[in-house]
Amino acid sequence: MKQVEQLRLLLTIIASLLVVHATEIDKNGYILYCPCMGRFGNQADHFLGALGFAHGLNRTLVIPPWVEYRYGEPRSLQVPFDTYFNITPLESYHRVITMERFMTELAPDIWPVGKRAAFCYISRGSGAGCNPKEGNPFGPFWDTFSVDFTSSEFYSPLHYDTYHHKMAEQWNEKYPANKWPVVAFTGAPASFPVQLENRHLHKYLHWNDEILSKAKDFIKNTLPKGAFVGVHLRNGIDWVRACEHVPHSPNLFAAPQCLGYRNERGKVTAEMCLPSKETIIRQLKRVLKHLKTIKSVFIASDSNHMMEDLTEALKRARVTVHKMETANSHVELAILAQSNHFIGNCVSSFTAFVKRERDTKGFPSSFWGFPPEKSHTREEL
Repeated sequence: MKQVEQLRLLLTIIASLLVVHATEIDKNGYILYCPCMGRFGNQADHFLGALGFAHGLNRTLVIPPWVEYRYGEPRSLQVPFDTYFNITPLESYHRVITMERFMTELAPDIWPVGKRAAFCYISRGSGAGCNPKEGNPFGPFWDTFSVDFTSSEFYSPLHYDTYHHKMAEQWNEKYPANKWPVVAFTGAPASFPVQLENRHLHKYLHWNDEILSKAKDFIKNTLPKGAFVGVHLRNGIDWVRACEHVPHSPNLFAAPQCLGYRNERGKVTAEMCLPSKETIIRQLKRVLKHLKTIKSVFIASDSNHMMEDLTEALKRARVTVHKMETANSHVELAILAQSNHFIGNCVSSFTAFVKRERDTKGFPSSFWGFPPEKSHTREEL
């Protein structure tokens, strides 16, 4: 008799778990995408756009891993989203689930093998379809989750701006969730740079405890006690080449963050994109003159940190210059976000990430070469 009661209890527990699993399936559907354009800064812009898009369509966003590229590796690496960020704050804005969980817990039922369509605006690559796995990182990304597509779905003329033209209604009319429970995009359903209406969503993007702990440890144990200025220098050879396009691209890359989305505050200049040593030193001294309590400068860079130049330039002010001995871009971003003042590159999406985080906290930021200076006055410290 006791065994019968235990069996009944076990069956009850199993039944309740099945009910819980069933309620986890969102009848409004899911959004999947490959974050296949650019590196972290670009992917972060796209993530905010995808989050806003999913919210607009009222579908759960399946959070993809970050796509990373390691020197010497022929294929991209997919790093789980929560390696760097907390999931919980995102849930306070909209329904989300990591791709790892979705593929394990839900995909076998609502997105079965053999019934997986790839969504794209028009055909891409070779052939007439979406070719969602053609090239790197497209192929490695979907292979990470053993996803193969059996068909292509062209969604033209629809687009991702759900804030205007009743676009969300048009998406839901054309692709109702009961017929299309999963909409899987070849690339991100978002614009670059991030759409103005989606910038505020950065307040839901929180570093996880590990990243924050490393950032705080560096500030506490490496920087001298006191206020510090965070600096981002983008000056690698790929960036030098990109800045050559400035004359023909008045709003290059992330430039809307300082120039406005319609260039209402001017056009990109060479000095904004690739500031000279003189501009960098002059602006740094100006900030130090204004903020009397600054004790150090922390520099993040993709190439030349200008340690010797800046150390010499700031010697009289008794301000020390620092960088991470072993580069870690995510920790560097978290450190820059906590600085007392931040100076970044108007054109860079790396800077844009820092700027958005600081904006959510009300922290001051400025940009190299912006606004353009008509004349230069000598800065003394």
